[in-house]
Amino acid sequence: MNKICKICKKQFSGRSDKLFCSPKCKSYYHFKLRSITKDVASEIDSILHRNRSILLEIIGKSLSQKKVLRLVLDKKKFNFKYHTHFTVNSQNKTFYWLYDLAWMEFSTDEILIVKKR
Repeated sequence: MNKICKICKKQFSGRSDKLFCSPKCKSYYHFKLRSITKDVASEIDSILHRNRSILLEIIGKSLSQKKVLRLVLDKKKFNFKYHTHFTVNSQNKTFYWLYDLAWMEFSTDEILIVKKR
C-alpha cells in the first residue's frame, strides 16, 4: 500500500504505521515540532520566573508571609493569569502558587503573599 509522506508529500511504501518516507523527513518534522513547543514554553516560563521574582522581592528572605496592596503588584507588572498550581485551604480560600511562593486575594485591594515552609 502506498502512502504520502507528511513532509515532502512523496509516495512511499512500508509499514502501515509509517508516516515519513525517510529519516530526513522524520527528523525535520520532530525538529520543527520541538522548536514550536520550546518557543511557547519558554515564553510562559519567563512570565512565571518574573512573577516569582516580584513576589520574592516583596516578601524578602526573612518573612514567611506578607500582606500588600494589589496596586504594588500591578505597578511591578505582575501577571495574575500565570501560576504553577493552586490549592484551596479549609476556609475555601484559593492560593495560587509560583513554585514555592503563593498569593491569595485577601480582599479586592489586598494580596497575601506566603512562602512555603
